[in-house]
Amino acid sequence: DVNTEIPRPWMMAHMIQEMGPDAIGPDSFLDVGDGDIPPPLPKISAPGAGGIVAMLMGSVLPLPKEDAEGEGAEQSDSSATVTATAEGSEKVAKLQKDGEILMDEVAAVAVPGAKIVDKKDGKTIGKVISAPAPGTTVILAQMRLDRVGLLGGDDQQWSRTNRILIGDGTKELRYLPYMPLWWPDIDPESGKENIEKG
Repeated sequence: DVNTEIPRPWMMAHMIQEMGPDAIGPDSFLDVGDGDIPPPLPKISAPGAGGIVAMLMGSVLPLPKEDAEGEGAEQSDSSATVTATAEGSEKVAKLQKDGEILMDEVAAVAVPGAKIVDKKDGKTIGKVISAPAPGTTVILAQMRLDRVGLLGGDDQQWSRTNRILIGDGTKELRYLPYMPLWWPDIDPESGKENIEKG
């Protein structure tokens, strides 16, 4: 959804791609230590990506507090606390309802083979491989490496403010690409795996 806050790993990826690896020095807040440069996209597992999206959509909620009557629990409920809890419940309910609507909209258009089109220039930047994982908007897609910032070219960086269309859909969406944990180091010029000699 284009109105949802971008999670921190993708904010960092955007900054890394925007500033370039040369701008990341030992005093930079992006330095990960030992002179290593963070990858241009978050490197996480598929369940990790799904968990982040689930939290953003309100699927992961705090457990309800159990009634502690008769156990000497303090009775600190005031009308202000009850009102705050009711307002919080309404917000959570709205978040969940909006999430369910978004999941239905994405599931309707993100069918295998559907094209992913960048609204910026109308070019196809990817293709859906697998429908959304149940309960999320996470889809498996084959993306152009130059459009996610893994190949050279400053004009083809991934942007946190991207807007895409999927298949025949008309709803603008945002995509958050990530590298699977098994993803090899890629040569930014050729797009092929870097094979260290020696």
